[in-house]
Amino acid sequence: MKNENAPETPATKFLHAHGVAHSNHLYEYEEHGGTKISARELNVSEHAVVKTLVMEDENAKPLIVLMHGDRKVSTKELARQIGCKKVEPCKPEVANRHTGFLVGGTSPFGTKKQMPIYIEKTILDLPLIYVNGGRRGYLVGVHPHDILRVLQPKVVEAALKD
Repeated sequence: MKNENAPETPATKFLHAHGVAHSNHLYEYEEHGGTKISARELNVSEHAVVKTLVMEDENAKPLIVLMHGDRKVSTKELARQIGCKKVEPCKPEVANRHTGFLVGGTSPFGTKKQMPIYIEKTILDLPLIYVNGGRRGYLVGVHPHDILRVLQPKVVEAALKD
């Protein structure tokens, strides 16, 4: 569903400022519904809905991981690939402080703090991905190569195989 009155968020301001073409997709947010709900509401594959996960290393330094909605992150594998002892998800309130977004509405664009960003390699194979636009119930459709261009994430292979 295209919606012209898309919310103005730090994420959309960032996308506009960096000239990133994107489509706006609003849907009925469900608490703890995750990517399964947004994929169903948008009628797209959950594999193309990308989660923005805020994690931290052993020194509590925050980082962002972009992962397919239908995959989990192997924190062991991620830590190994990025040269940390360990990586674990942040508590919601900590994630909120780092990003300025509420959990469930976290976008990799326009975060309050600059953090290293890691992207699962296979996301780059997709023609279009849907990632949070900075508000619960709001995704933006972007080309994965635009993410490479504006966020300069490091590419990792840390998806747990089902």
